[in-house]
Amino acid sequence: MDFTLHNGSGNLCCKSCGRQDKQLNTYDWLADIPGNAGACEYVEVQFKNTRKGYFRNSNRLPLEKGDTVAVEATPGHDIGVVTLTGRLVPLQMRKANIKSEADIKRIYRKAKQVDMDKYREAKAREHSTMIRARQIALELKLDMKIGDVEYQGDGNKAIFYYIADERVDFRQLIKVLADVFRVRIEMKQIGARQEAGRIGGIGPCGRELCCATWMTSFISVSTSAARYQDISLNPQKLAGQCAKLKCCLNYEVDCYVEAQKRLPSKEIELETKDKVYYYFKADILSNQITYSTEKNAPTNQVTISSRRAFEVIGLNKRGIKPESLLEETNSSEAKKATDLLEQESVTRFDRNKNKANNEGNRKKKKKGNKPQQAAPNEPATLQPKEQPKEQNPKPKSQPNNKGGQPKAQPAKGGQQPNNKGGQAKGGNQPAKGQPQQDSPKQQGGGDRNARNRKPRNRPKPQGERPQGGDKPANNDNATQE
Repeated sequence: MDFTLHNGSGNLCCKSCGRQDKQLNTYDWLADIPGNAGACEYVEVQFKNTRKGYFRNSNRLPLEKGDTVAVEATPGHDIGVVTLTGRLVPLQMRKANIKSEADIKRIYRKAKQVDMDKYREAKAREHSTMIRARQIALELKLDMKIGDVEYQGDGNKAIFYYIADERVDFRQLIKVLADVFRVRIEMKQIGARQEAGRIGGIGPCGRELCCATWMTSFISVSTSAARYQDISLNPQKLAGQCAKLKCCLNYEVDCYVEAQKRLPSKEIELETKDKVYYYFKADILSNQITYSTEKNAPTNQVTISSRRAFEVIGLNKRGIKPESLLEETNSSEAKKATDLLEQESVTRFDRNKNKANNEGNRKKKKKGNKPQQAAPNEPATLQPKEQPKEQNPKPKSQPNNKGGQPKAQPAKGGQQPNNKGGQAKGGNQPAKGQPQQDSPKQQGGGDRNARNRKPRNRPKPQGERPQGGDKPANNDNATQE
C-alpha cells in the first residue's frame, strides 16, 4: 500500500514506519526499494520495553516489518516483532557496537498460535510478580527498588529491573524469587532516567518526557550547566521526575559558553569619577551587563552593553575615568525585547492579512487616480515644424463692417476660431468629412443649411483670428484690396 503525496512528487511507503514504541522506532527509508528485504540475512527484532536485538535469518524466511517471530534464547525461545530488515540492519548493528557474529542468535520460525498463547499467559503474570517481588525485597531489608518485570516468551525466564544507589547483595533475593515463581531469575540494574523513560509522563514544559520519546543515550548532568546559564540552584526546579537534574539543562550549554566569551570578566571593576561599580548580573544572550555600586546588594544599578563595558575597561587601564557609565547609551533608546514568533498573540495571523489588503487597496487607488501627464522631456502640446500647404476651401462669409474699412488679412499660420474645446491650432485645416461651423448672421456665400451651428451668445476665444488665406465676402460696404 502506497501513500501519494499531495504535491505529486512521489509516494510514501507504509512499510517504512515501524512500531511507534518510544525511542525504539527506526524509519526504514529503503523499504520501497525492490529486493531490499532479502539483501541482508540479519534482522532487527524488538521485545517489550526498551529492549531489542539482532538475529540471523538462517532459514531464509520471507520476513517483513511487523511479523511476529520466535527467536533463540537461553534457555528456550522468546517472542518478538520484526522492526527492520534489509541494508539498514548492518548499520544499526555497527551503531550498537555488535562486532562478533558469535553473539548473534538465529530466528527459529514465525510465531504460531501455540507460541502466542504462551506469550500472552506469561505477560499476564508480570504485574503481580513485580508487586510480590517488592514485598520480598522489603522483607529482606534490601535498599533497592524493583521497577519492572519482563517474562520471556515461553515463560521459562523472568528479568527483574531494579534501581539502587549503592551496590546490593541480592543473592538471597534470587533464591527466594526462584522458589516462589519457579522460573529462571535475571537481575538488571537501570538508572533513574531509564526508569522514567519506561514509565513515561509529562514534563514541566508540557511535553512528553524526552527520555520516553527519543533519547537513547543518557549523558551525566552537573550543576555547572545551570551556573553557565545563570539559573538559580533550586533543586526543586532543576530536578525532573526521575529526581535527577533535568537532561534539558545540557541542550543550550554550548550556546551560553560561546556567548559568555563576549562578556568581560566578573572580577573586573568599573571606575568612574564618582563611584566604583561591581558586577551584579548579566543577560548573556543579549550581551547586557548590570553593575552595582555594592558587591552583594543591588544598589544604584546600571545596565550597559558589553561593548560599552570594554570601552570603560580600556579607559581605566589608561588612567581615564569617565563621568558616567551611560555616557553613550543615553542618546539611543534601549531596545525592547520582542516576541518574534508571537506565540501569545491570538491575532498574530490577522495583522499580515490586514497589511496585505491595505497595500492592495492603495495600489488600486493610485492606478485609478493617476493623471495622464506628458513625458518629462516633451512639451504639453507639440507644434509641427513644417506646416502643410493650405487648401483654399469655399470662403466663409464675414459680417458687415459698418465703418467701411477694409478687413486686414491675417498672417498665414493664424489660429482657427472654430475649434472644439476653445483651443487654437496654428494653421491647421479642419479634418476632412467634418462640417465647417459658420458664425451667426452670415450674408451671402454662407451655407445656410449647416447643421452644426454655434450658439449666438457663445464668447469668442481669446487670441483667435479668422482663418488665414480666406478672402472677404462680397458685401456692398466692403472693398477689396
